[in-house]
Amino acid sequence: MRIGELARCAHCDVETVRFYEREGLLDEPARETNGYRSYTAVHAAQLNFIRHCRSLGIGLTDIRMLRRFQADPSQPCDEVNELIDSQIERIHQQIEAMRVLEQQLRTLRESCHANQSSSAECGIMKSLEQPVDDESCSCHGDGHAAQDAPPADGAPSPPRH
Repeated sequence: MRIGELARCAHCDVETVRFYEREGLLDEPARETNGYRSYTAVHAAQLNFIRHCRSLGIGLTDIRMLRRFQADPSQPCDEVNELIDSQIERIHQQIEAMRVLEQQLRTLRESCHANQSSSAECGIMKSLEQPVDDESCSCHGDGHAAQDAPPADGAPSPPRH
């Protein structure tokens, strides 16, 4: 099958297929005499595996490791369990970070009452004009900025203000 058909089977874009191929996650397909890539059911299974992993928030590095286990199924699955345990821990950390962010936004929202005549008098706007680490920042009550730790592979950073 050609790339478009493979993409349709996996419910993704052709560019997604090309990306996973460039990243080495999807085995390189054979080429027809005219230069077109020729994908097989094996490629479809690999692509579905990759997309399933991504739907669970598993990063590309970890998918590479899982693909190695997929290629050599005789290996013990201890490392697979450790990888999933690590993913669960990352999710817990993201949930906690989102809870903190929610509380900061709620505090920020409470700093303004809708009856202000202009945005110049708006408590939210006044707070957002302050540096994050300013002691007068109402949403970061303790005067400390949100954590600057980099997000896990593929995880979005919480919005900063």
